[in-house]
Amino acid sequence: MKDKKHLVVLSGAGISAESGLKTFRDSDGLWNGYDVYEVASPQGWRNNPQLVLDFYNARRKDVAAAHPNAAHIGLAELEKDFNVTIITQNIDDLHERAGSTNVLHLHGEIFKMRSTADEHNVFDIRGDINMGDKAEDGAQLRPHIVWFGEAVPMMEIAASVVLSCDYFAVVGTSLQVYPAASLLYYAPDHLPKFLIDKKIPLTEKQSNLHIIEMPATEGVKELKRVLSAL
Repeated sequence: MKDKKHLVVLSGAGISAESGLKTFRDSDGLWNGYDVYEVASPQGWRNNPQLVLDFYNARRKDVAAAHPNAAHIGLAELEKDFNVTIITQNIDDLHERAGSTNVLHLHGEIFKMRSTADEHNVFDIRGDINMGDKAEDGAQLRPHIVWFGEAVPMMEIAASVVLSCDYFAVVGTSLQVYPAASLLYYAPDHLPKFLIDKKIPLTEKQSNLHIIEMPATEGVKELKRVLSAL
């Protein structure tokens, strides 16, 4: 039996939007009514930590109530024929719940929290985080989320994964958030690359780039068909 080819998928908010999770790029997105820097930046945390905790406590409830859609499930099913790595910009766990076994979260995870004194001191959380909730080191707990203005610690690992893959697909992302969006350009020129979104974002010219202008649920189905023919 031949070794499975390595497929890397970069997923964004568009894939979770079809599970009912709003995105900040939509006009009715979850950031609507908020200054993004008030709820998703170190400055916002310093100014009003209770507002930040309330915001992410609400997001945690939203994610818990959501379910994986056909796109999440379709990507998980690709593990039958490929070695699949999901690199996601999303903080939800829908890829894991759909059955994907190798998921790298670039921007953190809503069901985790960490010490404000040590970013490596991470804990699981299913309920709310409240002011006064402290880690074992005595520091206040905060969402395990990469906020605007913070480094993306998993970026180096993600880049190395993309450099070594056989196929690369981008699903449901506007390619507007950096450094995550730069991963498209880490994929070697000779690799087949697939860009799936209901509205294809502008990108620099890429060789071997296949455009699938569909919502994620339909686009992943088409991706599976194309990959099976390669």
